[in-house]
Amino acid sequence: MKFATVKMAGEEAAAIVHDNRIILIKTINEKEHKTWSTKLFDILQKEELEEISLWFNNEGKAKLHTLPAFMAGEIQYGPLYRTPKKILGVGMNYMEKALELSGKPPETEPVIFMKPDTSLIGPQEAIKLIKESKEITAEAELGIIIGKICKEVEEGDAPKVVAGFTTTLDVTAQDINKKNPRFLQRSKSFDTFFSFGPYLITIDEFPNINDIAVATILNEEVHHRNVVANMMYQPWFIVSFFSKIMTLVPGDIIMTGTPGSVVIRNGDIVECNISRFYSLRNKVSD
Repeated sequence: MKFATVKMAGEEAAAIVHDNRIILIKTINEKEHKTWSTKLFDILQKEELEEISLWFNNEGKAKLHTLPAFMAGEIQYGPLYRTPKKILGVGMNYMEKALELSGKPPETEPVIFMKPDTSLIGPQEAIKLIKESKEITAEAELGIIIGKICKEVEEGDAPKVVAGFTTTLDVTAQDINKKNPRFLQRSKSFDTFFSFGPYLITIDEFPNINDIAVATILNEEVHHRNVVANMMYQPWFIVSFFSKIMTLVPGDIIMTGTPGSVVIRNGDIVECNISRFYSLRNKVSD
């Protein structure tokens, strides 16, 4: 099933997306006498996703057609939520990208980094260029949303702790990073340098995650495209890898690497397009 966060009357509220219709969790609570949280972050924190999914699959699909709704094109999306505990990333996860950046195959372990929640924006919000950098790039990436508290998860058990997938854009001050690899963290941590949403799609919607296609689009032109099958470190391995470093909690976001980056300039529109998702689009502003 698909979840989104939408902007309504100055607030951001959780909703279910079904057949191009947007139904607020608040509406479902009122009509179906439920008491679910009305913010997606709270739904994840309280581990209500499983209960909502059970209702959706047993009776909800039919009932949603009878409830008041908005059409997908009538509303404005926010990020899925604003304050995750952790935003984690994997770099150079496609061989082509690794060769582009370093000229050699990657090491035996993935390159990883973290972003602060102050870097977070949502769909249609502006990525702001910074005076410290003259070469800023954006990268489309498949994002993993953690759904359960977990530690030391084996790769085969990783799907059990994942709530779903989302679309993300990772922004980097490349000239800062190129000065020294130790500057990677700084180059990725500026305000507005991470965007995600608008959909969270549960993993049961993807019978074969290897077929998921990820594309980086600039001004409506596809610059890079690849599929999960060509990742060097697969999503379930990545979840396991991070869980053996730190405890993961509901709402943590993991970016899984990009098929390629694009240099962004004032006035550009950069986009993450992933199969089955509504595209994540952000304008670029100086």
